[in-house]
Amino acid sequence: MKALIFAAGLGTRLKEHTSDKPKALVQLAGKPLLQHAIEKLISHQITDITINVFHFADQVISFLENQSFPGITIHISDEREELLDTGGGLKKAETFLTGSEPIMIYNVDVISNLDLNLLERHHLTSGSLTTLVVRKRETSRYLMFDQHLQLAGWKNFDNSETKICREDKFANSVPYAFSGIQIVQPEIFKLITETGKFPIMDLYLRLAQTEAIHGFVDNSSIWMDLGKPDQLQKAELLFRKNI
Repeated sequence: MKALIFAAGLGTRLKEHTSDKPKALVQLAGKPLLQHAIEKLISHQITDITINVFHFADQVISFLENQSFPGITIHISDEREELLDTGGGLKKAETFLTGSEPIMIYNVDVISNLDLNLLERHHLTSGSLTTLVVRKRETSRYLMFDQHLQLAGWKNFDNSETKICREDKFANSVPYAFSGIQIVQPEIFKLITETGKFPIMDLYLRLAQTEAIHGFVDNSSIWMDLGKPDQLQKAELLFRKNI
């Protein structure tokens, strides 16, 4: 399996930490978030990792050049000409991700103790084009899934905005929050017709009309989105307790 780490974001919610460095290099328990993500993937025996860069890209590249990850091949997908969002970022990285292996996509600001081996086994047996890790947690925007965990749409519960991809399934669909971890098959690149900057969820909502885009419900004990300062502080406390 190959992997792509989304690390190009501006980190605007962490602006007190990202005025002089990228979100990927914000420290948690003495290590940059990027290092935590890489080590999580390495623990799953992933040895081919692509990282997209934009904000303070030189710092990320310098960090990787000066950090030792023995036996690991790291590619840089450089978005300094234009920040492409998640969908455009995946398409841009295609050169490094083609082949026959599934691709693990991991947001750099996610900390989780999810068993990635369990996720991979589920993905491979499901026959899905994409498997999205989701949780039952409170948020405003949800992915909506039918009884078979096939993606049926998207809904913002704050303003009732909806995007429906399976009309016959949406009415009885169940909301789950996306966790920033996913696996895609390399065949997806043949199905991407979008160009430039676009969100990956818009791609999935389009493809889910005809393709298997499934959810994987994660009930692991730890999951945190470290895009906000308060979550970063909570994560520091967890690491002090040797999670």
